[in-house]
Amino acid sequence: MQYEVDRMNDIAGEPSLAEMTAKAINVLDNNEKGFFLTVESGRIDHAHHAGNASNALTDTIELAKAVKTAVEATNEEETLIIVTADHSHVFTIAGYPKRGNPILGKVVGVRSEEPSLAKDGMPYTTVGYANGLGYRDLGNETNADATYSEGAMAGRIDLTSVDTTASGFHQETTVPLGSETHAGEDISVHAVGPSAHLIQGTVEQSVIFHLINRALGLVD
Repeated sequence: MQYEVDRMNDIAGEPSLAEMTAKAINVLDNNEKGFFLTVESGRIDHAHHAGNASNALTDTIELAKAVKTAVEATNEEETLIIVTADHSHVFTIAGYPKRGNPILGKVVGVRSEEPSLAKDGMPYTTVGYANGLGYRDLGNETNADATYSEGAMAGRIDLTSVDTTASGFHQETTVPLGSETHAGEDISVHAVGPSAHLIQGTVEQSVIFHLINRALGLVD
């Protein structure tokens, strides 16, 4: 699938995740025995691995639309809808941006109109990654042994004239890697429908399997 921001440029007319969800439910709902449907917004993961917060967040919004579509197309009294992920990412929110500051923008302080500056004298973004592609390698610079090169600290890029809200921008990272990695904290699971009260918050992942079996009537 295309990233959601790129989908409108697809001359073949690729449907959105929400549209595919609606169509799948419309077809599967004809089965009197019920159905099981998995809807995955896998491009969220792809964007995070690329260090691209814009596409990750935009595709997350599209996933939310798909969930809304599923809720509206089914009966909560007889359909269990579970929303979760299989892991987190090393994606962070840092700094003290003022209220209303774009989440993808540079940090602008509460009583300021100009971006806040780090100790190296350069602006920084609200969101970033602990590791990944967005790291400047001074090993390829003329003065590889210098801590600073033309005002830039190793690993930092001067974002003063860069539009960090653009969909193609890749956030800065702390540790240089070929791809951003998964993280290790717990992720939440949310649900509506039969047995939903048993799986709010965090649970052992194997529990979800048993609850789906119960909802489908495969076990007593």
